Amino acid sequence: MQRYFVPEENWHLESVTITGDDIHHINRVVRMKPGDKIICNHPDGHAARCEISSIESDAVYSKVVEWLDQSVELPIDVTIVQGLPKGDKLDLIIQKGTELGAKAFIPLQAARSVVKWDHKKLQKKTERFAKIAKEASEQSHRNHIPEIKQTMSFTELIEESNYYDVKIFAYEEEAKTKHYQAYGDILKKIKVGQKLLVLIGPEGGIAEQEAERLKEADFHPVRLGPRILRTETAALYILASISYHFEELRWNECQL
Repeated sequence: MQRYFVPEENWHLESVTITGDDIHHINRVVRMKPGDKIICNHPDGHAARCEISSIESDAVYSKVVEWLDQSVELPIDVTIVQGLPKGDKLDLIIQKGTELGAKAFIPLQAARSVVKWDHKKLQKKTERFAKIAKEASEQSHRNHIPEIKQTMSFTELIEESNYYDVKIFAYEEEAKTKHYQAYGDILKKIKVGQKLLVLIGPEGGIAEQEAERLKEADFHPVRLGPRILRTETAALYILASISYHFEELRWNECQL
């Protein structure tokens, strides 16, 4: 069943009006008709199964059939800070990271980021990322669309990090030492409901000076296994392991 995220102003008691690009998707892509069922997500995270009443050129009108009592959000809020990578790698990170449950994404202008965005390109990129996150949220039946925050400088990130309970950064130098800080050990200490900030460097990794500043700001350096991961793989590794630890593993333990 197709799922659409509908702005709050388009909810009217037991009716929902769909506007914007979703009209084309309903009418031309999946070719729905009056009487077909869809799922509409309210910005507060609640979802309702709705029945399409009519399809017009500027709006799709539907009525609420039943409210759904379900949530597929991760038990902890995970924000991925991604050092700007080359090409369209950030598109992939946001798309797959959304499917895996990330709460928000923060692009970072890191010291080793080859990419430099001017204001015009930054605005265009942010709009594209928001669209990717919306479509991935619909596909994966998320209750919320991840927030795409503005690209930050390193100093801005340090200030932003004060609002999080736990902060880690993937650091390849940590993987080369005998007495490394294991990501799994930190994961075991995180409690349901806490906010986790995860920093992944660009292709060149995190510079030594940046690593020192992060440690001073209470970030924990961690290794992500004994292998060196590509920048577009690291965030997905983090999110997949969080899902396993907080959802699959704990669910299985409850069944025993």
